[in-house]
Amino acid sequence: LCTAAQFPSSLPHMHHLLALLLLVVAVCKLTALMVERREKLRNLEAFPGPPAHWLFGHVQEFKQDGTELDKVVKWGKQYPFAFQLWFGPFVSFLNIHHPDYVKTLLSTTEPKDDFGYRFFTPWIGDGLLVSSGQKWFRNRRLLTPGFHYDILKPYVKLMSDSAKTMLDKWESYAQTSESFELFEHVSLMTLDSIMKCAFSCNSDCQHEGGTNAYIKAVYDLSFLINLRVRVAPYHNNIIFHLSPHGFRFRKAVKVAHHHTEEVIRKRREELKKETELDRIQAKRNLDFLDILLCATDEKQHSLSDEDIRAEVDTFMFEGHDTTASGISFILYCLACNPEHQQMCRDEIMHALEGKDTIEWEDLSKIPYTTMCIKESLRLYPPVPGIARKITKPLTFFDGRTAAAGSLVGTSVYGIHRNATVWENPNVFDPLRFLPENVSSRSPHAFVPFSAGPRNCIGQTFAMNEMKVVIALTLRRYQLIEDPNRKPKIVPRLVLRSLNGIHIKIKPVDQQP
Repeated sequence: LCTAAQFPSSLPHMHHLLALLLLVVAVCKLTALMVERREKLRNLEAFPGPPAHWLFGHVQEFKQDGTELDKVVKWGKQYPFAFQLWFGPFVSFLNIHHPDYVKTLLSTTEPKDDFGYRFFTPWIGDGLLVSSGQKWFRNRRLLTPGFHYDILKPYVKLMSDSAKTMLDKWESYAQTSESFELFEHVSLMTLDSIMKCAFSCNSDCQHEGGTNAYIKAVYDLSFLINLRVRVAPYHNNIIFHLSPHGFRFRKAVKVAHHHTEEVIRKRREELKKETELDRIQAKRNLDFLDILLCATDEKQHSLSDEDIRAEVDTFMFEGHDTTASGISFILYCLACNPEHQQMCRDEIMHALEGKDTIEWEDLSKIPYTTMCIKESLRLYPPVPGIARKITKPLTFFDGRTAAAGSLVGTSVYGIHRNATVWENPNVFDPLRFLPENVSSRSPHAFVPFSAGPRNCIGQTFAMNEMKVVIALTLRRYQLIEDPNRKPKIVPRLVLRSLNGIHIKIKPVDQQP
């Protein structure tokens, strides 16, 4: 038998052995990463790009000061069609920024990338945004009825009500010459709207005092996911989990999940007595959550509780934050272009015929306003970039091929500002969207909602809400630019401004 005195003498040997084992593991891991890096460099040889730092890649070029998206456009002029970008020493993307390249990628059902999008998963689960394969096909098919004409039509009144609440709150700003920040107001309004439309829930969030907890959580999550992409050590789950940012991320996820779980719980209580959509519809208008909870596939299998929460989390985020970004920048563009603003207002007044609200039938009567909305979405796409991981080699029209396993990013902002596609790309010109001009361009030159089989399932919902809000706003207020507070735009999960989006307003009947 060993005596107790023998143990201390063996401890140094154990420490040395453990240290040696850890060193071997680290060397093996580093060797594997270096081999992977060499393979990626070889695969991207046909796609030159801006010089990259050996350790940081291009991360240091993105200073988070409002200039990074313009830098991507500048690089696009140097490297036509596509160029490589590195996030740290081991993560590379092929960044594409031309319609002909985008068409090749977006016409496939290739899955979202497993780098940046995996950082979403603790928050929105395996919902439509990030799922792939048969699960994506099945869930997309089950959710599509939730965006049918019959479902969307009653939403217009609910959107109008939410917009009117916001515009009523703006009365105090209209009486002063002071500018105010739009995004926070619009975010509350779009959250109120999505709660009413998709979940039949009157949240009254626009009248709450202080900052809405869910909106703050979404803001934090957007910032932290963007931070993880940019900071190489945070690509490791353990390092991020142990960091202060990881703690903040988990706290924000908890708030977001509590919000959506409450919505689902309350609806389940309501549906205990009614499980058939026809009976529910006899009592009230169907909504997205009804479709979700009652959906069954051809084998009569319904969505699991995990699937339902993932889709609710996804649509709650996508349905309010992206739309808030779009509406905020549309209002900003119209404030900066008063002649186009007035043409929209004249058209809206004529379409509404004296009404103080907008109805479904009116949405098709404002074509010039719709062109202005699209032109703003071109200049300020709510989702400035999307990415896929290709499972097989992808050959583009010029003969160059991206290898299987490559991460391919689509710069929506870069495409929309590509000077070889758009004449004077930085100029606000709604006439670009006249039918004759649209027909002469590639349909992939304008992709604010992506394109192809994995396009945005809620794009009609979003466009309807944008039309409703812009119409009711212009009917009531004149929008005025604040030249001293230009937005410093940054790509988070959605397009945002570091310093907010500021405008001034006046009542329409008090225009000078």
